[in-house]
Amino acid sequence: MVRIRGRAVAGRGAIQPPKGPLVAALAVLLLAFAVPTAEALGCPNCKDALTGGDPEGANLARGYFYSILIMLAMPLALVSSFGAYVWREIRRQKRAGAGASNPPLP
Repeated sequence: MVRIRGRAVAGRGAIQPPKGPLVAALAVLLLAFAVPTAEALGCPNCKDALTGGDPEGANLARGYFYSILIMLAMPLALVSSFGAYVWREIRRQKRAGAGASNPPLP
């Protein structure tokens, strides 16, 4: 906050608190996700495998679980790898540019 003529004024880049409908929408979403339901048991195959009580079904459900985790992690891994590559290349080019602009004296 910056003070102008004795009043606090939001400076450039200051974060303003959300107002009105946005707050209401966020509250509804929070309540919708916070209320536990009995129907949230996962996929039907996992549910059927675990209700049977056999260890082979539990292994099948565990396999589904790990495959879902890998599928969720793959986009993040690809985007972060690409971002790291771009960051390294920009840093390398800045170093090369800084070295070329200041040649050593003879």
